[in-house]
Formats: sequence, structure tokens, C-alpha cells
Amino acid sequence: MISFNVPPHVGRETEYMMEAINGHKICGDGPFTRKCNEWIMEKTGTSQALLTTSCTQALELSAILADIRPGDEVILPSYTFVSTANAFVLRGARLVFVDIRPDTKNIDEKLIEDAITDRTKAIVPVHYAGVGCEMDTIMDIAGAHNLIVIEDAAQGVMATYKGRALGSIGDFGCYSFHETKNYSMGEGGAILIKDSTKAEEAEIIREKGTDRSKFLRGQVDKYSWVSMGSSFLPSDMNAAYLYAQLERSDEVNRDRLGSWNSYYEQLKPLEERGLVELPYVPPECEHNAHMFYLVTDSIEQRTELIRYLGDNGIAAVFHYVPLHSSKAGMKYGRFHGSDKVTNRVADCLVRLPMYYGIGQDNVDHICGKVKEFYK
Repeated sequence: MISFNVPPHVGRETEYMMEAINGHKICGDGPFTRKCNEWIMEKTGTSQALLTTSCTQALELSAILADIRPGDEVILPSYTFVSTANAFVLRGARLVFVDIRPDTKNIDEKLIEDAITDRTKAIVPVHYAGVGCEMDTIMDIAGAHNLIVIEDAAQGVMATYKGRALGSIGDFGCYSFHETKNYSMGEGGAILIKDSTKAEEAEIIREKGTDRSKFLRGQVDKYSWVSMGSSFLPSDMNAAYLYAQLERSDEVNRDRLGSWNSYYEQLKPLEERGLVELPYVPPECEHNAHMFYLVTDSIEQRTELIRYLGDNGIAAVFHYVPLHSSKAGMKYGRFHGSDKVTNRVADCLVRLPMYYGIGQDNVDHICGKVKEFYK
């Protein structure tokens, strides 16, 4: 069976985890956590980056730093994971869902401005499949209306928009290092902060409302409770596992892009015949091969394709159920405008296996079976 996902493993993860254990430092903010933070800052150019226990908590920390309050409205796509919405629901915000673009499956930037009211506080673009949203337009809209931009870049590590790292363009950015992502620590994430004046506040909230980070740097002789906060710190053993992959990030990226390009070249004839739709990457974007998907003609065809691939030893899956159609989505938000794309994509999109080290033979076999189905 060809698995849909295999968590990345490059070889030194266990060695680095043992180094953390032997160094008697396995809790949060140890040496490997700092190395990961520094890697993110160097790669993205953001003023501050902090590992978190998940991208979910990075989003929640962003919502706190953005001072989201009850009654505020947040604009986001419905075609995303529940964490994108939950982070703001927890702060008492109302969700305003807008449709996605038919090409990239990202939020349709042309629909955002019409959804803005006097209660709107933030825009949350989600970079689907590691392909950047139209960030210049989104940032212009945010600037004109004095709104905060929080990038859900869970799938966007090592991807760029006009040469700028995804997650580093808005006020805050959020990465995921879940086992399904390009680089993994099992469960984990990171927050990227553009405004350096927010960095200390983020450290305090992340460290249970204390100034412990200053204490660890020798800036104070003892630490104390200075503000409200929670614990967003991952174990340094998790960070050690991640750092082994970040050291070889270019290698991992090349491997995934090679598999993605092979999928695209082999399945392009199906798109040319009008049988499927393949991923679209705008020329201003560099993606990271986070996923490879097809959009079929109907939910029935998608179901048949997934079943056919499964019968042939290939694990293929669909993706999100639109949030606005869910019980919680209807309770906590509303859809602004017409849903012309979101539900169709949700019904018809199928993801093919994609992971570091999948190998050319497996990609060839999968493509062969997809083409066989469409005969």
C-alpha cells in the first residue's frame, strides 16, 4: 500500500533528541528550540519567530496579540481547517466566510472588501497547498481599513509570494510542523511576528504570563508573573526532531518539488482533455509541493476515483468540509456573498500521496492508475 503521508525523517532526528536528553533539557525553550526559532527568522526575515505546540496555538496566540474581542469580525475562507476559525471563536469573534478562487483555492481577494463592516478587525488568508494568496491586494485592503492580517501559513513553510516568505508578509504568520507537513516535529507550529515591539508581549503570553524568557537570557535575576498568558511551549525534544529536518530543508524541498513536477507532467494530458483540473501556481509564487491534488467533475467521480486507487493499493483522500456548512460554522459565523466555488471544490478535490522520499517508482505507479481510471 502506498500511504497518503509518511512523516519526514532525514536521519539525525534521534541523535539530536538524545543530545537534548543528555543535556538534561527537554522542556520548552531549550537549545534546539532556539535553533529552530533562529532558522525561521533567517529564512523568512521576520523580526521574531517562536515555536509553539501547534499551528492551532500559533493562531490562538496571534488572536490574543491582535486583541481580538467579543463582537469583532474576522474575514476568512470557509475552505480551511477548523483551527483557522477556532482561534478567533475562542476570543468571542464572529466569523465572516468568503468564497475562494477557482484557480488557487485561496481566499478570493476581490471579495474581501465587500465583506468589511465597522466591526471587522482582521483578515485571515490561508495559503492553500503552499501557494501564496494575492497578498499585495490583501495588504492594501487591510491598510485602507486599518485591519490586522494574520496569515495561516500552516502549509507554507519554504514557499514565497513575490520573493517574500509566506507567513512573513502580514502582521502575524502561523506555521505548522504537524506530521503531515513538509517539516515535522510530530505536533508543533510557530508564530512569526512582523512588529518587533510585539515580540516581548508574545514571549510573556507564551510563557504563562511570566518574564521567564528574560530570565533565561540573563536580563533579570528572577522571573515573575507579569501578565495573563498560557503555555505555548513545545518540548525541546520535539524541536530537536524538527531541527534535523530544517538543517536539510533544501534537500527536502527539492525532493518534494521533483515528485510534484512529475505528477504534473504525467497528468497534464488529462487536464488538456478536460477530464480533471490540476493545481495552479501563479507566476509570482514559489510553492513548496505541500500537496498534489486533482479536481474531478463531480463528487460521484471523486468517490469512484478514491475507491479505484484504494483497490489498487494507493491511499488517496479528499480534503476540507466547508466550515460555513458545519454546525459550528453556522453558529459562530456567516457566509458573505455567493458560494460559487467553495462547495464545488470541497466535493470534487482529491489529494494524491505526497511526502519526502515517495520515490519516482511510486509516483509513476500512481499516475498510471489515475490514467487507467480515466480510460
